[in-house]
Amino acid sequence: MEEESQIPKGRYAADISSINEAHARIKSLILKTPVLSSTSLNAISGRQLYFKCESFQKGGAFKFRGACNAVFSLNDEDASKGVITHSSGNHAAALALAAKLRGIPAYIVIPKNAPTCKIENVKRYGGQVIWSEANMRSREETANKVWQETGAIFIHPYNDGRILSGQGTISLELLEQAPQLDTLVVPISGGGLISGVALAAKSINPAIRILAAEPKGADDAAQSKAAGRIITLPETNTIADGLRAFLGDFTWPVVRDLVDDIITVEDSEIVKAMQLCYEILKIVVEPSGAIGLAAVLSESFQKNPAWKDCKHIGIVVSGGNVDMAVLWDSLNK
Repeated sequence: MEEESQIPKGRYAADISSINEAHARIKSLILKTPVLSSTSLNAISGRQLYFKCESFQKGGAFKFRGACNAVFSLNDEDASKGVITHSSGNHAAALALAAKLRGIPAYIVIPKNAPTCKIENVKRYGGQVIWSEANMRSREETANKVWQETGAIFIHPYNDGRILSGQGTISLELLEQAPQLDTLVVPISGGGLISGVALAAKSINPAIRILAAEPKGADDAAQSKAAGRIITLPETNTIADGLRAFLGDFTWPVVRDLVDDIITVEDSEIVKAMQLCYEILKIVVEPSGAIGLAAVLSESFQKNPAWKDCKHIGIVVSGGNVDMAVLWDSLNK
């Protein structure tokens, strides 16, 4: 007999019905990304690994799912005003692309220290770049100024039910592509990705384990989980530029209730996992996207008796937007 879902309807900002609605809304616009496996990586990890390659999603990251759902959820009157966000990463490009597909303006506030490749993506998709200083206060103040001038609809990078619902479509695909999965390992930052994934996956299979992967230099989610409340850090220090945000009031309840554990890893482990993705899977993966593999290979996971029964593990490869200019520069030195 199938176990009944443990998720009360209406408790969270998204649920399986809003995720199914999102999928119906966006499935003709998004890519159904492939699931890769490797006998070599299975041997190294001692498990069967299944890589959900959101690095192949439009815009190069999972963020397009949530942005697309948010933009195409708007009524025509609101949509005509355009959309606005502040983001240093993949959400910026995703929102610009979704707005382009709907034929509306996108105002993207970007801090001056954002990776060049992600800025270029925004411009490529027709987003209007507005610069801010490299701190959250400046980002928010700049976005507020643009909002007052344009009346555009603000789409938060992760703390939004429409975003959670869009990201949850990953689980709908993945558990259809690999129904044998008993565990999902997902990067965590602001929590939009893992919240959507967890809500959908635990509705489909209440016994599935959800593990978050987080850099030790930005371990606010692990600290929040331990403290039972949202913890923010005075600063973050990690190569994973996509994993520096803090949990929001829409994502924290899901992380608190449905994420089984958070595995933290060093940047050196992330770099090693990136290398394995390049050399064995033959895919370009940004640090944030490689952290799931880093977590599964980490000593804290491998030697934890609680996870010895995790045999079939789905790993969400969240994005592939690597700043190649930095790599080429280092090779030319």
